[in-house]
Amino acid sequence: MTPLSRRAALALALAGTMLAWAVASPHPSAASAPPSPGLLAPPVSPVHALALFDPPPAPWAAGHRGIDLAAAPGGEVRAPADGVVAFAGRVVDRGVLTIDHGAGVVTSFEPVMAAVTVGTRVARGDVVATLGPEQGHCAPTPCLHWGVRVDGEYADPLDLLAGFGPVALLPLADQTKAPVRTSDSLSFFTAPE
Repeated sequence: MTPLSRRAALALALAGTMLAWAVASPHPSAASAPPSPGLLAPPVSPVHALALFDPPPAPWAAGHRGIDLAAAPGGEVRAPADGVVAFAGRVVDRGVLTIDHGAGVVTSFEPVMAAVTVGTRVARGDVVATLGPEQGHCAPTPCLHWGVRVDGEYADPLDLLAGFGPVALLPLADQTKAPVRTSDSLSFFTAPE
């Protein structure tokens, strides 16, 4: 076999291997089902939002890539779902904790003092941190910033909570009546009692 034919055979074998790998591997552009509402539990209780998710118009632009929840300094922060701690440390001037929940879902919290280390397996509801003493971006009001990424893109944490999910606007049956809050619709956005 000549050196040229050896190269051609090697290139053909390599191309065949890559083709087999591409067919057997999940394709990144393949549409996967978005995580369903109820996947995550609130990291703090009671739940009171101070600032809502406001996605930026472009990945590099300003926006609010999560929600801010009222919390007392030293208050417990719980894992919103089973996962593995991917990061626990300081970023610039505050403590940050990140949990990888699998299936492309990652949550992050700040400012916190982590109670777990990188690589720790956590279960939904486990205490993973306490709210840190640093001034967050709700200053002077203390708050926990909760971010969620799905397949690397920031998502609204409320879309993954039971009872919330994505909002769908429907036409009113009787256009003369204003919407009315029912006794079973708990208000997420009222002041804590």
